[in-house]
Amino acid sequence: MSAELPDLPGNGAANKLALLQRVGLFVLLALLGYVAFPVLFQAAQAGLLVTSALSSFAAGGVANAISVRIFERGRWSDFGLGWSPVAGRRFLWGLGLGAAAAALVIGFPLIFRVAKMESAPESARHPWAAFAFVAAALLFGAAGEEMLFHGYAFQLLARRSAFATILPVGVVFGLAHLGNQNATAMGAMNTVAWGILLGFAWWRTQSLWLPIGLHFGWNVALPLLGANLSGFTMGLTGYALHWSVGNLWSGGDYGPEGSLSTTLAVMLLFWVVAKTGRA
Repeated sequence: MSAELPDLPGNGAANKLALLQRVGLFVLLALLGYVAFPVLFQAAQAGLLVTSALSSFAAGGVANAISVRIFERGRWSDFGLGWSPVAGRRFLWGLGLGAAAAALVIGFPLIFRVAKMESAPESARHPWAAFAFVAAALLFGAAGEEMLFHGYAFQLLARRSAFATILPVGVVFGLAHLGNQNATAMGAMNTVAWGILLGFAWWRTQSLWLPIGLHFGWNVALPLLGANLSGFTMGLTGYALHWSVGNLWSGGDYGPEGSLSTTLAVMLLFWVVAKTGRA
């Protein structure tokens, strides 16, 4: 079920003013949340991963909820989270695509022996419990970032000009990750590409479930396969991925997202989403 956002009132200047009011309030709320919620979670002594994930989720949830309560019907569907069997299929399809792309990025180096799994002494003592906890945090983080970057304001703008919205928001998405640990220029470029892909996935389906699935599938598969995720080392499985090639293909300490492999994976995902995204 796609979200049908209503037409803005008036024409010309009145229409532009109505759009500016909606987008401006959303951006203001998102920025306030992006600043305030990390402080609150850090004060509660939450870890870096939990603070990042829950802050994004809280900021995105508040910005969307207040905006649609004021300007629309106040429903989940007003910002692309209306639930239906189709929404569930889109989420699962995205989850599978994201995880499969991550498996390809890790699988080919293992097959061609330019990477190998080695025991990681710093891994969690209870890997299944740790995986469940990290997976939950990553799901909240993926949903939060999608609500922030591809929620109500993005959708209002993209309905008027998809290209002029998806591309710049993708750039902002990449720049927002520059503060991650061990960030690199290649990592930033790939994150921009991911941001554009996720915006395109919304445009294809007019809902957030496919982009949330893609985002979460990729994010949860990489640490499960022993790789770093956006600079985070999670040590979930008792094994870590070690490379015998340079940073161009391995991504260095940032992880595979800083590699050319991810660039190729995102290109493949673009093609798949373009062919099947409306399913």
